[in-house]
Amino acid sequence: MMRPVKYAISRLPAYTGDTRRRWGRQFLLFFGLLIVVQLFLYSYLFHVIMLYEGKDHSVLTGLYWTLTVMTTLGFGDIAFSSDVGRLFSILVLLSGITFFMLMLPFTFIRFVYQPWIESRSKTRVPTEVDPRMRRHVILAGFDMISQNIIERLVQHRVPYVTLVPDSDQALALIDRGYTVALGEFDDPRAYQRLQASTAALVVALCDDLKNTNIASTVREVSPTTPILVSVDSEDSVDILKVAGANHTFNFTKMLGQAFAGRIMDAVMPVSTIAHFGDLAVAELSSDHAGLAGKTVVESRFRATTWLNIVGIWERSRFIPPGPDTLIPPGATLLIAGSSGRIEEFEKSLPRPEKQNEVPALIIGHGRVGSAVVATMKAHGARFTVVEQNARQIPAGDPRYIQGNAADAGVLEAAGISTTTSILVTTHSDDLNIYLTIYCRHLRPDIKIISRASLDRNVHSLYAAGANVVMSHASMAANAVLNLLTPNKVFMLTEGLDIFELAVPAALVGKSLAESKIRQDTGCNVISMRSEGKTMTPPDPARLFAAGDELILIGSGEAQNAFMERYLTRLDVREDDLGAMYSAALPRG
Repeated sequence: MMRPVKYAISRLPAYTGDTRRRWGRQFLLFFGLLIVVQLFLYSYLFHVIMLYEGKDHSVLTGLYWTLTVMTTLGFGDIAFSSDVGRLFSILVLLSGITFFMLMLPFTFIRFVYQPWIESRSKTRVPTEVDPRMRRHVILAGFDMISQNIIERLVQHRVPYVTLVPDSDQALALIDRGYTVALGEFDDPRAYQRLQASTAALVVALCDDLKNTNIASTVREVSPTTPILVSVDSEDSVDILKVAGANHTFNFTKMLGQAFAGRIMDAVMPVSTIAHFGDLAVAELSSDHAGLAGKTVVESRFRATTWLNIVGIWERSRFIPPGPDTLIPPGATLLIAGSSGRIEEFEKSLPRPEKQNEVPALIIGHGRVGSAVVATMKAHGARFTVVEQNARQIPAGDPRYIQGNAADAGVLEAAGISTTTSILVTTHSDDLNIYLTIYCRHLRPDIKIISRASLDRNVHSLYAAGANVVMSHASMAANAVLNLLTPNKVFMLTEGLDIFELAVPAALVGKSLAESKIRQDTGCNVISMRSEGKTMTPPDPARLFAAGDELILIGSGEAQNAFMERYLTRLDVREDDLGAMYSAALPRG
């Protein structure tokens, strides 16, 4: 019963398009007949009036006079002498101006020239991929999130194709350098042409209704291809899974949970933020550890704790540390080592009394803010919310304060003078930058975590004073990469990742010290795995061997530099990114 209904719904756009084309043909036919009728009618009236004036002309002469007057050529060799004839001439002239000079050009452009141009443009947009393409990613639609996903796929050499239904959008994306195919989301033939049966993953990031249709359509083509869909409502999860989706992600909720985790960790002397097997990465305040003002070598941090300083956050700037790097006051250190070592180190540090009882300040109670609050409630963490819209605030809950966060009095009432961290969650990047600057001005020493909607505003948020910036677009990109390569990529903050790769052939036989990875690419090797054994920190003098794995930390630019410098086609392995991006790697 469902299949006929689904088919009928899916064909509505096609029927609409056929109706539009059929209406255009009918209009052209009607317009042509109207002009022909006018020509013959005016030619007939020409003879009638000429006979009234005592003149006789041939049928061809009448048609000739009508055409010259309607087209405003007006040779003047044939003319009426009576007022009736001249009035008729004016009528024919005005009709010619209306139909030949105004309506005919626009009709020709709209129903002849424009469809021809569109059909020619569509030939520029491919509708299929190479039949030999394997282990690629198919994205249904293009938006801010899919753009972020594509950037990460390109960065990690994963082949992809974006399916879009609009030829104009497809042409614009092709001009911008994207790999695009033209097709409808609900057309099984479109996914057949994109080799969905051999794809590594199909990603649908539309609304829940469209995602359900996409998942169902892909399942008609391939019963085994993994499908990832975004979810707006938790009530849709079961329906999407029934339709065929393997992975459902509510990225807004995930972002809220990640923010809540960073807020709750802010009160800890050492907060673990990532795990790579038995490797853990944590944040540590340079002031709390008593390392401010020392170089990495002078701190003797590695010798005394068996942990490695793998990065330094100085407000918005990430510094890959070297032996002589100075640790600035107020900076956040990224340290790496085994979970046990980090726990031992945390126990050795003093913990301020009742610090965990200070409420975090959350600005905004929209979808992300609500997800943050729900997570903090589940963990019993304390918080205060500032929200301007009264309808977003639960009645009678003292933890919620209605007001404008740009008002110092409202922020003071919310506890900005005593809180340890502020989370800015509004959906407007402009407002987030504004509030981040304001909060940083009021509390220079506080930890500010901010949400970004657009990648281009990440640096502005860091410059405004944010300590951590995150977006659900980057979370979606990492979710896709981790489905392709489980536990290979972890986003620490916007623009900074930990990622794992097999040792490239270009580095085999070299030591970490002589390879100069940090100096040449900006990536820092924080750990190395060899024959199942993790070495953290890695021995700088040990030679890299084939089959070893590197765990690195770096910005997006640093990752690109590493990939371009070291990764070649020889480095493709089935158990790594291997088969998934082999077709996208440069040949030779």
